[in-house]
Amino acid sequence: MVTDATLVERVREAVGRVSDPELRRPLSELDMVRGVEAEGADVRVGIALTIVGCPAADRIESDVRRAAESVEGVGAVTIDVGVMTPAERTALTSRLRPVRGMPFGPESLTRVIAVTSGKGGVGKSTVTANLAVALAQRGLAVGLIDADVHGFSIPPLLGLAKDGEIAQPTRVDQLMLPPVAHGVKAISIGMFLQDDGTGSGARTGAVAWRGPMLHRTVQQFLTDVYFGDLDVLLLDMPPGTGDVAISVGQLLPHADVLVVTTPQAAASDVAVRSGLVARQTGQRVIGVVENMAAMTLPDGTVMDLFGSGGGAEVAAALSADGDHNVPVLASIPLSPALRASGDAGDPIVVAHPDDPAAMEVARLAERIASQPRRLAGRLLPFAPAR
Repeated sequence: MVTDATLVERVREAVGRVSDPELRRPLSELDMVRGVEAEGADVRVGIALTIVGCPAADRIESDVRRAAESVEGVGAVTIDVGVMTPAERTALTSRLRPVRGMPFGPESLTRVIAVTSGKGGVGKSTVTANLAVALAQRGLAVGLIDADVHGFSIPPLLGLAKDGEIAQPTRVDQLMLPPVAHGVKAISIGMFLQDDGTGSGARTGAVAWRGPMLHRTVQQFLTDVYFGDLDVLLLDMPPGTGDVAISVGQLLPHADVLVVTTPQAAASDVAVRSGLVARQTGQRVIGVVENMAAMTLPDGTVMDLFGSGGGAEVAAALSADGDHNVPVLASIPLSPALRASGDAGDPIVVAHPDDPAAMEVARLAERIASQPRRLAGRLLPFAPAR
């Protein structure tokens, strides 16, 4: 015979384990479980959402109901949905971000990787988006900042811009909770612009900002967006060596850098410059990705539309100019499926994992995930035993 008190405790434990899909933490840890009551086998569960109109409300309610119904002995389940008071939200944000400032500084254990290129049109954003998803598929907690403010393209590549709507971050007081797609938390300036009304998901208003505004935007993405505990934070950098590259170098001098190029000399020559500028700020070039490499046709012939050897040339140049060997971590072949998946908002590593391009991105993710972190000069959260 299960008593009401025992049933209440078991339901509270089950419901408390439900994770908030935006904050990625259990409801019990977030103080979102208001109470549990039982009358015989029937239970009533009260939960408090962070804000009115919480975009995850339906999912949280269904997950809570499913968790309560899974408890042995439970009959009918009623869910009462409320909203946190201002004081409760303030307490929550204080727990989530106890100290304002840069959460990805040198003392952070999050690995920060800036994905750069010398010129546009080499597929850098496509590589970044698919790499982020591939890392998340390996169980890593991944964040992605679209730092290409003038040419943002991460939302549609991740499927966050569909049917004329683009996902927006949820604001909880001074914190912004980034949308999540395929296990990746992503933020982009495109999420803050107005829809153009055509139903395409395009944004109106070109971003015509100069240095100070660009620096402020990148800084706010790093400090005001709550990513939680991340294993990896990727930054999709704008092409070239302009203001954003300098700002990221100042804000994240300990970041690793991944250089993307195509095989042709016109791209590889300028790709070297992006790596050299990053190195001037103390960042470390961890490797080169050659995109749009030769593809094998159905008849077995190989088509190298953009030539060959560009990735190796960039790696050799950066190795000769640095204090360590810079490898070619991946050579991603041309792929119609890669292009089509990007247009559809379905990353190829999800939609067509057996495609040669997807398999090479997966290998890239594995190589990056297996690389040791640089901990030299970092303050680790440990104290010597006394």
